[in-house]
Amino acid sequence: MHESNARLARNCRADLKKSLRKVAGSICAPLGFKCGAVFCDIKKLGTGKGSEKGRKDDLALIVSDVPAAVAGLFTTNQVCAAPVKISRQRSAKKSARAIVVNSGNANAATGQQGLKDARLMTQVVAKALNLNERNVLVCSTGRIGVPMPMKNVARGIRACAPVVERSTANARKVAEAIMTTDTRRKEIAVEFELGRSTVRIGGICKGAGMIQPGMATMLGFITTDAAIESATLKRALQIAVGQSFNRITVDGDMSTNDSVIIFANGLAGNNKLVTGQSLVTFQGALNFVSLELAKMIVRDGEGTSRVVGLHIRGARNDREAELAARAVANSALVRTSWFGGDPNWGRILCALGYSKARINEATVDVGYAAPDGHKILFAFRRGRPTNVALKALARITSEPEFDLYIDLHSGRGEFMIYAADLTEDYVALNKGDVTDPATLGG
Repeated sequence: MHESNARLARNCRADLKKSLRKVAGSICAPLGFKCGAVFCDIKKLGTGKGSEKGRKDDLALIVSDVPAAVAGLFTTNQVCAAPVKISRQRSAKKSARAIVVNSGNANAATGQQGLKDARLMTQVVAKALNLNERNVLVCSTGRIGVPMPMKNVARGIRACAPVVERSTANARKVAEAIMTTDTRRKEIAVEFELGRSTVRIGGICKGAGMIQPGMATMLGFITTDAAIESATLKRALQIAVGQSFNRITVDGDMSTNDSVIIFANGLAGNNKLVTGQSLVTFQGALNFVSLELAKMIVRDGEGTSRVVGLHIRGARNDREAELAARAVANSALVRTSWFGGDPNWGRILCALGYSKARINEATVDVGYAAPDGHKILFAFRRGRPTNVALKALARITSEPEFDLYIDLHSGRGEFMIYAADLTEDYVALNKGDVTDPATLGG
């Protein structure tokens, strides 16, 4: 039953990919969107601990030519940054026009001054672009607990506004400007047909560390020229994030600043999406874009050398499947064995055992496969080791990406998550150095 479901899911993804065409331009690919980025020295050296990027753009604007339906999802951390508080309120409304985003400073744990600074950022944008302040959202990423250098930020916004344009080059600059410890930009755009209209969805994101849903130290920005009701867009984003950004983990830490925001300005001219097959098609495309961006984050995780697609099946319910998956995906012992290419199912069983899911050791299966592969090699079945050769398993787990299948045989619950291994490089990047005060705190 489970293998049939997996094949069906793979076939659905294959059919979807056939209907989507990748195009250049990411957030500028859809009609009516422009953007720009500048350097304004928000952080003296680079824009993230461990990232020696020198002078790189650290402030960006994303703008819709016309009012756009808006939706946003944000960190569930009880300690959330000032920009999250502002953007959560404004994305709950029907429409918006612009996003201002900076790297190098999270504007988190900065008290009332942080809120004033986040609002001031939107005010400066509104004045520079002749917009209503309430239609401007704000996002930040970087060091926690440091006041925003508002003179630099305001100067950067005023310098950025005149260079905002619709171009692939500008979209790439923005994808780079939002990076902190990321080693490469993350961007995608697709186009597809809705009736007689050609619709595009584009996206960029950043994230490498503090990656654990509900969501991670990540920012995601998605644009589309589809015409869609605001309430429908909010539901669509919730579904897409639930299947993508909320199914990744690099280190199990949840950030203060996580934000995913989508604008839909309707310039594609399709009939406004409310229900029906066109909405199903749009949802599929949005899911695809979101998942591709999310997987880019895991692949670029701090110190990551291997990415594992972890599939839990046969749990009593989906919630218990998720609990089991997260216990395995965030286990330091499991993740270090992945780093070594070691198919160490004993550590996996241990993590399952202390998860909050109901586990019966005598019914558990653990197997490995190539990514989206059809052949699973089981190391452990129904509570006993198999006779599959260790070398055969290691050939799979020594690859940069592989899939791990766990069947609990207790019900119909399922969950899937993308996880990263744990390497010495991750520790080196995050440990700080008492002899170098610039590496400490935040």
